[in-house]
Amino acid sequence: MSEPIPTWDHYRTFLSVLNHGSLSAAARDLGLTQPTVGRHIDALEQVSGAPLFLRTQIGLRPTDTALQMKPYAETMASTAASLVRTASGLAGTVTGTVRISASEIIGIEVLPPIIADLQDRHPQLSVELSIADAIEDLMRQEADIAVRMAAPAQGALVSRRIGMVALGFFAHRAYLDRHGTPETIEDLASHRLIGYDRQLAYIRTLLSGRPDLAALRFALRTDSNLAQLAAIRAGGGIGMCQVALARRDPELLLLLPGALNLPFETYVVMHENLKTAPRCRVTFDALVTGLLSHIAQGSDL
Repeated sequence: MSEPIPTWDHYRTFLSVLNHGSLSAAARDLGLTQPTVGRHIDALEQVSGAPLFLRTQIGLRPTDTALQMKPYAETMASTAASLVRTASGLAGTVTGTVRISASEIIGIEVLPPIIADLQDRHPQLSVELSIADAIEDLMRQEADIAVRMAAPAQGALVSRRIGMVALGFFAHRAYLDRHGTPETIEDLASHRLIGYDRQLAYIRTLLSGRPDLAALRFALRTDSNLAQLAAIRAGGGIGMCQVALARRDPELLLLLPGALNLPFETYVVMHENLKTAPRCRVTFDALVTGLLSHIAQGSDL
């Protein structure tokens, strides 16, 4: 009897079991029956010649074989999603789906009105907005277009430099009324500061050569830039944020102008193979135009 030949459906099931930890949860996720999910896993185990999951009291635990297979299955998933997006767009028309990857703060605070205007002009265009501070891989087609805070390194990508994002120290007027206004960087030591929990790579880059900023101690720490902005708006203390975002609220006041003169560039990036696809071309152009306008609101700092 010949071995079964796995299809994409088998690997999609495999990823769902990995993500959910049980056959029943994967079945609900995929709209399949549990026996079908079990058959898919059995078929992959026959091909691999090794078990993929071990039963434990808390669910199915992936074996080393399963963990080695995972990145290849994820690449298949990204490719399948990209194929669907590409096939959904008719040649010469702005229709179909485009997937945009952006950081949390950009995706939630900046992009929604840009996307709303884009879809008003192109009602047949669907948008998938992936919100994550981790960079999705355009080369592996995890997204069609990305808004990045670093220059792309791969040569097969089309990019447009938007410019420098202006950052500043801000606090709500109510906080300053209660605690006073700092006049120097050193004065910040006596204030309640809001900042990051860990020095991620982009933070280390921003703080390079600025020991005065690296030495700041935060009373509220979170790795979410969105949470930091919310805490500043709530009067929780003094924090760093984009000038253009803070200026939307007249109660947020800029402190120590020029103290955060840090390089923080923005790029819109897509794979060069997509530059002739109408759905990607108009989205790319809309993001460039919208982000240029956003950055200009904080450029006179």
